[in-house]
Amino acid sequence: MAEDLYAVIERITDEHGFLEFVALLADDWQEERDIESMKPSSPHSSGALGWENGTIGAFLDATYRWGSASINGLAHYKKPDNPWQRMAQLLHAGKFYE
Repeated sequence: MAEDLYAVIERITDEHGFLEFVALLADDWQEERDIESMKPSSPHSSGALGWENGTIGAFLDATYRWGSASINGLAHYKKPDNPWQRMAQLLHAGKFYE
């Protein structure tokens, strides 16, 4: 992945930035698919780029569960005031939250 997704999220200020993030997240998913097709990771670990949820159902479920768990913030997470950043964080969590 060329760009750190966390850093991209921090720079989001509007819908345009959010859509750029979505495109990067999609690229990240495809890059992991390409890597995994050549050298599969253990089925008991995340993929090469950290994807835990490789199906749309698992991704959406993880997005929902992390969103619900963090709706009021967490011990080490302050919910941003910017709704576009929050939406990007929700989608990003769908990548890794189990």
